[in-house]
Amino acid sequence: MDALDISPLFSPFRVGGISLRNRFVVPSMQRGVSEDGCPPPLLADYYRRFAEGGFALVMSEACAIDHPSAGQEGRIVRMTPATQPAWAPCIAKVRDAGAHMMIQLYHHGGMRKEGGADGASSAPTISPSGLATASLPGGRAVTLEEMEELKRSYARSAVLAREVGAAGVELHAGHGFLLDQFLWAETNQRQDGYGGPDMADRVKFPAEVVAAVREATGEEFVISLRFSQWKQLDYAAKVVETPTDLEIMLRALRAAGVDMFHVSTRSFNKPEWAGSDRALAGWTKALTDAPVLTVGSIGADRDLQSLYLDHQAGDDREMKSLTTASLDELMRRFNLGEFDLVAVGRASIGDPDWVNKVAAGRFADIKLFQREDLLNIIASFNPQARRAQQPDGVKFTPS
Repeated sequence: MDALDISPLFSPFRVGGISLRNRFVVPSMQRGVSEDGCPPPLLADYYRRFAEGGFALVMSEACAIDHPSAGQEGRIVRMTPATQPAWAPCIAKVRDAGAHMMIQLYHHGGMRKEGGADGASSAPTISPSGLATASLPGGRAVTLEEMEELKRSYARSAVLAREVGAAGVELHAGHGFLLDQFLWAETNQRQDGYGGPDMADRVKFPAEVVAAVREATGEEFVISLRFSQWKQLDYAAKVVETPTDLEIMLRALRAAGVDMFHVSTRSFNKPEWAGSDRALAGWTKALTDAPVLTVGSIGADRDLQSLYLDHQAGDDREMKSLTTASLDELMRRFNLGEFDLVAVGRASIGDPDWVNKVAAGRFADIKLFQREDLLNIIASFNPQARRAQQPDGVKFTPS
């Protein structure tokens, strides 16, 4: 490990209008602890700990846009005029600790449950074609008029984030949520120029959302876009079947105003297509001039989804750190130019000081991630929410 030079990961980097002190990012992870859509005061301290621990950029958990059909449950945070003031302490405390904060904006689309229980909106669930997957209904098809309102809602929430001090927003177009449902052929079967077999049509609405946000927020405000192949309802899904489709998607989104692409994979080092060692982030970097953020099981021996599948199958081995080995592979791919920034999810949950300890070479001092950490986080906000010995019952997911 002494021969491994990780100093490039601690070099400054500029994206859009902000300068980052290093290449490490805390990705969006859903804590599910909102108070009527607002982040509770303790969440500001929670975010601050990552900045104090050395991370250069902290993403908020997925934040529902200012649209009645966007949220699913009362525990989900939102970015609306009513919730905007509660975000100010979160952003300020991260900034005071030397890092930047961005707000991730999303809409559940066809994965949203209807009804008024648990604070869920009674507005109808909408999706590109009334599907959550090819075989699972998900609301009704959104109309062209409603698509215009959705664009305004994304832009409105982005402006609110900018006004309260966020460095930028991340538009969530992965994991099976609304914008991802437009990108995925299985869930976008529209025949009005916004869907169908051609990626050039399916990317049209997400690109229009990006353009609306860019026009509303100005050139210096950072726009990140998170995308994925896998979905929460289908781990084997493919939004882009070929590098050609990926290039078409990236070009349209970049031209619309995306500053950075956040490539969400279950394992950051898994080759994406046969005949090449490149992971999806590497393909993205090769096909766009925008900065690329990679994520997926960095510092861990199993991806998050496998961890819970193993638990449900009776395999209760605790997560073991592969920090040194994964850093070696991380540096190999970084030096090949596959990405610019690195998002560290579970490892940061296990130890918010992960970056500082890695910088100092204190690998033996890193606290390893355990499933119990998720329960403890929920309990720190609401002791009544803790369900002892039931870690698989806690809704804590990459958002």
